[in-house]
Amino acid sequence: MDHTFKDNKIAELRKEAGLSQRALARHLATSQANISRWETGISEPSILECWRMADFFNVSIDYLCGRTEF
Repeated sequence: MDHTFKDNKIAELRKEAGLSQRALARHLATSQANISRWETGISEPSILECWRMADFFNVSIDYLCGRTEF
């Protein structure tokens, strides 16, 4: 199965955590615009940004990127 970053779980995890894009951006030291672009698949976060998000949400990078179900 071919996966792209458009299958990512960022918006789902952010909403489950009760965070706005702006709040998540502050936690990750990035901009709200970056969060929006990542959630919609317009652009992709760097591997470092993926690690930070995975650690923040306590999930694997594969899950964050939509490659696994857990």
